[in-house]
Amino acid sequence: MLIEDDEEVRRSFQLLLQGHGYEVRAFAGARSAMAGDHSPFDVMICDYRLPDGDGLSVLRAMREGGWQGRAIPMTGFPDARLRDEARACGFEAVLEKPLRARDLVSALG
Repeated sequence: MLIEDDEEVRRSFQLLLQGHGYEVRAFAGARSAMAGDHSPFDVMICDYRLPDGDGLSVLRAMREGGWQGRAIPMTGFPDARLRDEARACGFEAVLEKPLRARDLVSALG
């Protein structure tokens, strides 16, 4: 699952991941992701700042619903507080934007 509000970034990440063999369900925001197709998925890559919520809220809701997959946040505004909060919530290492293609693919490694 990919959650990114910037349409161009979302589409480019989706194409990149599909090109590496991943099945990608992409959403523009927190509400659409939580209301969308919840068939099993292994990894959630989520922008931290979304127009209708944030990545931590999305992960909390998914965890409350029983999802136990890997979660990777992305942000253009990294700081120590966000890193600590993300890890406490269950996210893996925070990816910093602008993101290089190899960093995104490597994070899924």
